[in-house]
Amino acid sequence: MPPLFAENKDYGPLPPKEQGNPDYRQPLYIGEWKKSIPYVDEDIAADDLDEPHMKRKVTILKSHPEIEKLYGYDISTVPIVIVAAAAQIVASYVFGRILTDWNWTMIIYCYFIGASLTQLYGVIIHEATHCLAAPTRFQNRIVGLLANLALPFPIAMSFRRYHLEHHTFQGVVGMDPDLPMEWEWKMIRGNAFLKFIWLSIYPVMYVARGVIMQKTPQFWEYVNWIFTITTNILVLYYCGLRGFLYLVLSLLLGYGVHPAAAHFIQEHYTFDDGQETYSYYGILNYFFMNIGYHNEHHDFTKVPWSKLPEVRRIAAEYYDSLAYHTSWVMVHWNFVTQKQFGPQSRVGRTVDDHKKGRKMLGKLKKELLDE
Repeated sequence: MPPLFAENKDYGPLPPKEQGNPDYRQPLYIGEWKKSIPYVDEDIAADDLDEPHMKRKVTILKSHPEIEKLYGYDISTVPIVIVAAAAQIVASYVFGRILTDWNWTMIIYCYFIGASLTQLYGVIIHEATHCLAAPTRFQNRIVGLLANLALPFPIAMSFRRYHLEHHTFQGVVGMDPDLPMEWEWKMIRGNAFLKFIWLSIYPVMYVARGVIMQKTPQFWEYVNWIFTITTNILVLYYCGLRGFLYLVLSLLLGYGVHPAAAHFIQEHYTFDDGQETYSYYGILNYFFMNIGYHNEHHDFTKVPWSKLPEVRRIAAEYYDSLAYHTSWVMVHWNFVTQKQFGPQSRVGRTVDDHKKGRKMLGKLKKELLDE
């Protein structure tokens, strides 16, 4: 059985936590907080500084400035999204108009292929969100809409908005839309059955958080709605209701208890003390465009998916010393079956603590430049 995650605790000496130090967490930016454990702790873990990635980026670039040469976009994302979207639409037509009585075949195909393609669309939308799929912001918006073509709900533009807020305010309570709401962790805690149900409806919970935060839709979100309603009408006309239901089922399975959906848990659920972001280094990265390289992505958001392994190779002394996952299947298995994990396995911070940590960034840059 693969390990839950691999780790290397040999961080070396940390700078003293004293007045004037730009950040005592240098160089890996591991905090002093302890992970929150259901039935032991009543709240998520609390940090008293900002998220670690912006400062770790500055620290890494001091040692490896060549990483900046990896910035840019990967135009190969465009043919990938065209082929992937076409494959799902074709499957919708086949199951909606041709294999109309192949129910079990459709369900099995839906889980292994349709759901996987749905997760792939999410990865492509993520790349377009960061303008890593094409030269211009407008072109990346179009790539996002193409990835939404075989998704029966308008995800791309709302995801773009909320995900960029997640990067800006990672872990800030009330501002990071990726953080579970208080009632989620208080109701579910470490209960295996409730965690399984929660994972099964994870896309619904993500939408619910956005609604509760009462965000006013923006222009491109309206465009996404019109685009998706139009494509849904076309799918219903050409592929029939059964073909449309195939796409709905692919979405629900792909964003529920599916191996690739484990990256939602892998990324920021705390499996170790002091570390709030985790990468996954496993074989499924080949199909899902390196979405598992999450520490590398948060540190260097301008690096496209195809070059994230190179970031890890160049700065191996940083990333190989962080805890990381080796199996998405085991991420889900351990998260569901072990009482020590649950929706409260996150770390949060206040806006004031986030700002306090950010004020140290200028001192850190000056200190590294003066070395």
